[in-house]
Amino acid sequence: MRCYANQLPSELKKGLKPFYLVFGEEPFQEAQCVQLIRDSAKAQGFDEVIKFTLAQGFDWQEIIAQYQSMSLFSARTIIELDLNQQKPGTPGANTFKKVVELENPDTILIVKGAKASQDVQRGAWFKALDKQGLFVPCYPLSGNHLKRWLDEQCQRLSLNLQNEAKLSLINATEGNLLACFQELEKLSLIHGDALITQQLVMQGLLNQSKFDIFDLSDALLNGHTTQAIKVLNKLASDNTEVVSILWAINKDLNTLISVQQGLLQGESLATLFKQKAIWKNQQAPVQTAINRLNIHTLESISSELALFDASYKQGVLIAPYQALAHICIKFCQPLDIPLPCHTNRQ
Repeated sequence: MRCYANQLPSELKKGLKPFYLVFGEEPFQEAQCVQLIRDSAKAQGFDEVIKFTLAQGFDWQEIIAQYQSMSLFSARTIIELDLNQQKPGTPGANTFKKVVELENPDTILIVKGAKASQDVQRGAWFKALDKQGLFVPCYPLSGNHLKRWLDEQCQRLSLNLQNEAKLSLINATEGNLLACFQELEKLSLIHGDALITQQLVMQGLLNQSKFDIFDLSDALLNGHTTQAIKVLNKLASDNTEVVSILWAINKDLNTLISVQQGLLQGESLATLFKQKAIWKNQQAPVQTAINRLNIHTLESISSELALFDASYKQGVLIAPYQALAHICIKFCQPLDIPLPCHTNRQ
């Protein structure tokens, strides 16, 4: 049965399920949901938690053995399995189906994983666990869903925030739920249940928007100019190495050039995705970039990256992040202005 993250507390009050599937792209929500399940189970005597993580050479028989065994420390046990962004494969699928057949009232199985695609949800193992348990999808939140989540957290922490204060917090944390929740906890400790104004939030608010090079890659491939520059500015303020940013941009660029060349030679996009080992979650952004950037534009960007690389290594660039911003903009939209390679040489 499907149950969204905000519905989980009320579902847990109805009683525990033997199996929980917590899947999604929002790590804080996922962790929060798993903790709610743990807390509810602990209140009913499930005191021991045994954790597994799927990795190369993982022995699936350990899950079955642990599921059937009696705990030395507790009458009731929780088994947590993190699929580690992977699919269980045939051995895992068979294990899950076996566990459903062996259903043990003194053991709860929690399976954590990446976003459950329709292919995954149609799998026999998923259906078997879902039929007897609860599927909790954890999606990234935005718009009204994000506002509703914030209201729920404020209620949970007995916080009294003005609407303007909530909007400021949402804007500052950029959908980063962990950062937002940490800020709420801090406000709770400082102000308790007193009215919290926008000014109070802004006074204590740190820039909790956490960006990394992979966020830059995502913005560039999707052609989101404003987001790309925002991420680049954050990387610059965090003193991220220029060579690391250059490597990431160059890696995406080489992938796109290779795919465009393959398309010009008559190969299909699906074949190229497989040949270039482009994962399914990256195929849509890559296709978006391919539709936007022709081979001439990509080669032009490549030339500018080579010029940037040479100038930077020679130590003649005054403002390397400004030059990188120029390249990022050109990656996102047509730009005929040449690279601003200002030097410190006379």
